[in-house]
Amino acid sequence: MLDGFIKVAAATPEIRVADCEYNADKIIALIAEAKMQSVKLLVLPELCVTGYCCHDLFYQPALLNGALEQLSRIVKSTEGMDMLIAVGCPLVFDGELYNCAVIIQNGNVLGVIPKKYLPNYNEFYEARQFTGAVDGEFNMRLFSKNVPFGLNLLFECSELPELTFAAEICEDLWSPAPPSIGLALGGATVIANLSASNETIGKEAYRNALITGQSARLICGYIFASAGEGESTQDLVFGGHRMIAENGTALADSGLYTTGLTISEIDVQRLTTERRRNTSFKCSEEPKTRRISFSMKPERTVLTRNVEAMPFVPQSSSEKDKRCSDILKMQAHGLAARIRHTHCKTLVIGISGGLDSCLALLVSIEAMKLLERPASDIIAVTMPCFGTTKRTKSNAETLCQILGTTLRVIDISDSVRQHFKDIAHDENDHNVTYENGQARERTQVLMDIANEENGLVIGTGDLSELALGWATYNGDHMSMYGVNASVPKTLVRHIVYYYARTVSAPALRDVLTDIFNTPVSPELLPAKDGEISQITEDLVGPYELHDFFLYNGIRWGFPPKKVYRLAQYALGQNYDAGTILKWLKTFYRRFFAQQFKRSCLPDGVKVGSVSLSPRGDWRMPSDASSAIWLKQIDEL
Repeated sequence: MLDGFIKVAAATPEIRVADCEYNADKIIALIAEAKMQSVKLLVLPELCVTGYCCHDLFYQPALLNGALEQLSRIVKSTEGMDMLIAVGCPLVFDGELYNCAVIIQNGNVLGVIPKKYLPNYNEFYEARQFTGAVDGEFNMRLFSKNVPFGLNLLFECSELPELTFAAEICEDLWSPAPPSIGLALGGATVIANLSASNETIGKEAYRNALITGQSARLICGYIFASAGEGESTQDLVFGGHRMIAENGTALADSGLYTTGLTISEIDVQRLTTERRRNTSFKCSEEPKTRRISFSMKPERTVLTRNVEAMPFVPQSSSEKDKRCSDILKMQAHGLAARIRHTHCKTLVIGISGGLDSCLALLVSIEAMKLLERPASDIIAVTMPCFGTTKRTKSNAETLCQILGTTLRVIDISDSVRQHFKDIAHDENDHNVTYENGQARERTQVLMDIANEENGLVIGTGDLSELALGWATYNGDHMSMYGVNASVPKTLVRHIVYYYARTVSAPALRDVLTDIFNTPVSPELLPAKDGEISQITEDLVGPYELHDFFLYNGIRWGFPPKKVYRLAQYALGQNYDAGTILKWLKTFYRRFFAQQFKRSCLPDGVKVGSVSLSPRGDWRMPSDASSAIWLKQIDEL
């Protein structure tokens, strides 16, 4: 529960139709197994106490009384447990029979939720035996106590209010207006579906899409537990499908024809943060809900869910290639639209032989293709100075020549020296003035060429550099259109590598591969023995870590202690705890201190869910204090 994580499970017991005692034994065994695995929220299938396929046996008092007796056993077996459990059972209320989800904790029934929509088509005819739920607040007498009964029940954890649980039953989700919509708008962050969904060809894929889609639409955790082995195969087959989804992502999927537990962790803190951010998550009329409090001991949840070490880069090769292709197209189309609007004759771009300028040039090439204009309309300018190495200069020139751009080589050394003379700066003093003087001179050259050639200066800086403020103010920080502005460094590398793998020209592939393998550097300090002396990641930290911090700390708003925990979990094999903590502090310190650079960024296309544009996703005062965040890091 700490940091917002709650360990949840969907369970499918092996059952026998109408053998309530046998079924209760299996359910109790699964509850005990879930407890051993520290599960805090357990969902079992629809009508699992009796079996879904009892049909007209549901008219028999012997079955209903047997179900009630065994439900009592199940409830008593939970004494001393703070696990919240949802179990499916038929119950009589006010003379009518209902298909119910019974919510249990610590030897008590907290509430009973009846099914609203009863399928009565094709192989289903539930309306023959059951009554559909109606809106309203009711209480039913169950085990000598008055228990809340109704569709609108919300179960809120006293120790973690972000954990608010609700349930619907099978067909309810398939209906045009699922109860889960009102329950989520009323505050439910985790919704269970107790189901007895039989298998037909194609249904598994449809069900997967339905469950993940509902979790995305409602910004919730969704736990689906379906009936399986033991249900009657007279006309149907049940697969015991179990799924756990969170905001559109499947966290766990059992597949078909298994029994037992499917376990993962839902991050309710992440869900509530996203709901606050999403101003569309509201309705004109407040849903009528009934809140029931329960208590759960705060504990550190052991994580088993996947936490991406590189959240911007898909894991599978096919998904990675598709993302790289999609981003290139978005960047190119955005730039093409800007070219059309400005009627510019040329694009002007500074080429260093590094990854960022390489990607910006490739995007420019693709934009020109869209406009059916020649690559020679791109003026690629390489501007060697004190730190430029033969490798990067050669790669820059070779890349431009192969692509067919108009290449200009302008050595800015004399201009920078004159500038140092003008401001009385000692060239032997390699301080920030020494570095930034070169960056600003390069930008001046590009801007003036653009004036001369009716051109548009294309920015090369990426999202990771913007987050850290790793750019010279009014130097490489400035352009007329920043094509890489929302592409993080970890993804820049993969896009360039993808381009290298998919081009047909061997020479282009070779130079792109060498650029991919070149260390990231601004090359503003003199080279040592002809090699790059200034490695960016030695100075500001690994971009792999910073992109992780950016995604989790800024996109999702997690506090530093949670980001640190997740980083250890996802990247602990590559970095020790001290290293992660060191660069985490650097990230937050720089992120706050460098906001003034982001407050005046040029336009740039948004390609992903994270952007730091002051006109888009990120608005922050340039003088905001980092004290709260840094204090929390110091306490780790």
